[in-house]
Amino acid sequence: MLCICCLLLVDTTSLRASELPPFKARDGRTHPVVAVIADNRFTELSDYVIPYSILKQANLGEVYALGMQEGSIQMFPALHIRAQFSAAQFDQMHPTGADYVIVPAVHHSDDPNLIAWIQTQAKKGATIVGICDGVWVLAHAGLLESKKAVGHWYSFDDLKKQFPNTQFIKDKRYLADEKIVTSTGVSASIPVSLALVEAMVGKPKTQALANSLGIPNWDAQHRSADFKLSATHMWTASINWLRFWSHDQFVMPIFKGIDELSLALLADAYSRTYRSTVFSMSKEAITSLRGLQIEPDHMYSTKNASILSMPADLAAGESLDWVLKQIAKRYDERTASFVALQMEYPYRSGATITLSDRSHSVHSTNSNK
Repeated sequence: MLCICCLLLVDTTSLRASELPPFKARDGRTHPVVAVIADNRFTELSDYVIPYSILKQANLGEVYALGMQEGSIQMFPALHIRAQFSAAQFDQMHPTGADYVIVPAVHHSDDPNLIAWIQTQAKKGATIVGICDGVWVLAHAGLLESKKAVGHWYSFDDLKKQFPNTQFIKDKRYLADEKIVTSTGVSASIPVSLALVEAMVGKPKTQALANSLGIPNWDAQHRSADFKLSATHMWTASINWLRFWSHDQFVMPIFKGIDELSLALLADAYSRTYRSTVFSMSKEAITSLRGLQIEPDHMYSTKNASILSMPADLAAGESLDWVLKQIAKRYDERTASFVALQMEYPYRSGATITLSDRSHSVHSTNSNK
């Protein structure tokens, strides 16, 4: 039987494992260097865009949106983003490596080139952050050996089976074990990004940023038991998919200075309904509010498509609540709940929606310019 002192020690260790290690200047730097890396073939949209957007807005140092190669990145489940630099170009600019490397979910989580680059960054001293199923990349890279980690609810059992030397933890949105940080599903990219800001610049500046984004807190509390695939979810997915005659096509007008954080959440959520497809629309590639180059899927509007946008005065932290409310209005509450489940976001039949009712910014267009 453990004594009281031992129990207290265990509890303290557990608490410390949730805290992110503070930034420590090295190699003569006074500000952190952050690299958000993508596999150009398939990278999760919100996992990639949200950390970049929040860290860039924090104005805390150098933040790069990288691809393993130059050129376009196919985002999942929607949009295309052009990498600012390739991994090799970043290495030339920063031969001593990044201070933080953020790894989103990618389709090819065992890609040897991606794994080798992340391993090298870790050896150079970077804190490696796995967002959502980015945990698979970290695990394949051997960075989770004998460590604690979290991950997307859907992957949890498979992760435990394939990586038995890692202790996978429930009931935390994000978790740090020394210089390895992991998070749960897609929407956890918001609180873990703010936790990273806090690790770099402290609580007061982070609170000011969180307030400006409309995010009340970024703690690691989470109820893992709330996220599981039910018969209702499976029925909703099947029925929505089979209603092919009523599937929607949405086009999202993109323009210079658009808020990439809200854009990502809007496109991500609507693309997960199993009843709609989302495309971006512009005459040319545009640069977002914080420097991402977003490529259009369509040069002009598509016949019989609908325009998808959100209110300009909506705080970024309110975006997902608002989008889920609109999905429930357009389709039904079951669909909104299914989208929230995929994004591992707390949602109970609209109970989390605290915004005043706004007009639905989705309207039809039959023009084919």
